[in-house]
Amino acid sequence: MSLNLNLSDIDINELDIENMGSWPLVVKVFFAFMLAAAVCALSYFFIIDSKIDELTKAQSKELELRQTFKTKYAAAVNLELYKQQMVDMEKSFSSLLKQLPTTHETPGLLDDVTYVGTTSGLTFIRINWEPEIEKEFYTELPIKIEVIGDYHQFGNFVSEVAKLPRIVSLHDFTIQTEKDERLRFNVVAKTYRYKEVQQ
Repeated sequence: MSLNLNLSDIDINELDIENMGSWPLVVKVFFAFMLAAAVCALSYFFIIDSKIDELTKAQSKELELRQTFKTKYAAAVNLELYKQQMVDMEKSFSSLLKQLPTTHETPGLLDDVTYVGTTSGLTFIRINWEPEIEKEFYTELPIKIEVIGDYHQFGNFVSEVAKLPRIVSLHDFTIQTEKDERLRFNVVAKTYRYKEVQQ
């Protein structure tokens, strides 16, 4: 059977859509090819394309679940270590809280600072509590201190304050020379009180 490839002999107007069997073989092959291409294109857009989107989403979800699994697996493997770290942190936090003065200890802290200053050889001009400063988890308790002495005495005072059993930090210091060549030392000492969480 020879395939007639001479398309110039075919008149499209003579092709009867109701009698496709009488079409020339070349036209039948071309029509079948176009029909198959249309079916493939429609199948892709209506069936396969949505499935590809679903596959992409499923692959993305799989990666997310794998990462979640790895994170939870690592946490589960190290659970005992984490528990021990929590116990250690609670002990450390508890010991730090013990270094913060309670409300009834703050006057005693003022006495301690005064004692440290006088034993260092300093002369106190002024030592006063300043207004409390509220923070998120703690309250700052500043003490304004003004003393007279020399550099050696100031250094000894700072060293002894650092040795106090309660946490005290020194801030915003200035040193000025007086008329009699003595030095005036102004500093703000801050201690801190932990705010209990209201439940």
